Amino acid sequence: GYDPRSFLGGRYDPDHRWVDILAAETGWTVYNMGQNGREIPTSLPALPSDTDLLILMLGTNDLLQGLSPEMAAENLERFVQKIPFFSEQILLIAPPPMALGEWVPNQRLIDHSRTFAQNCAALAQRLGIHFANAGDWNIPLAYDGVHFTQEGHRVFAAGLLNVLSTLPF
Repeated sequence: GYDPRSFLGGRYDPDHRWVDILAAETGWTVYNMGQNGREIPTSLPALPSDTDLLILMLGTNDLLQGLSPEMAAENLERFVQKIPFFSEQILLIAPPPMALGEWVPNQRLIDHSRTFAQNCAALAQRLGIHFANAGDWNIPLAYDGVHFTQEGHRVFAAGLLNVLSTLPF
């Protein structure tokens, strides 16, 4: 829910963040473990013991820091393999492709984000985990070319709710 208009790492109001929209629409307890600037971790953070489904969407910051889509996907695979859940408890979401903006000055990064999404799909298939491509949801991005607008959070939540309605849990 990072608000890119904020200079101090502010967040959108709960009514405009996809995690809070998801919780309101489903009645679930949704733990938001997102962190501004987080790259794919090398170690597993503490996960709530009552987790029924872990939704992962990582990799954009890795690409912004200069990793190739292949290197980011390798890091993601190492990370996912450390998760102590059954494969049906994991949903990997490929981030939407970047757009030209303040943080995305060239087409190369956009192309890398599209290639990374393809790598995520292949990874999910190889590991037998659920997959969704947020690039299929036409999510509005902010001026930086990376973060969701408030409307983007609503669009993402709608796309995710649609995917979740198809999962057998």
